[in-house]
Amino acid sequence: QLVESGGGLVQPGGSLRLSCAASGIIFSIYDMGWYRQAPGEQREWVASITRGDTTQYANSVKGRFTISRDNAKNTVYLQMNSLNFEDTAVYYCNADIFGVAGRRAYWGQGTQVTVSS
Repeated sequence: QLVESGGGLVQPGGSLRLSCAASGIIFSIYDMGWYRQAPGEQREWVASITRGDTTQYANSVKGRFTISRDNAKNTVYLQMNSLNFEDTAVYYCNADIFGVAGRRAYWGQGTQVTVSS
């Protein structure tokens, strides 16, 4: 399973760091990523990172957010800087994991990020 942490309330211009740890019997983790869903909106992709640390970002967060991973800890991070009101959403991590059930995509339960003054 995937467990996220690090969400919360932050003022505009502030920073937060999200973490998402995979647990269970894991043979390998391929691409990992972050998505978000604002109220009344569809879930959107935010950033992704390959096992070899190649990263990609949505235009809306490029230059402000940084995705990284620690393969030894089966964990992906999202450093979010210069947060603004439009970043308010539930953030979900996603990972392509090869485990005892074979290879499939997993989702975390989500963590709320609220940007408010």
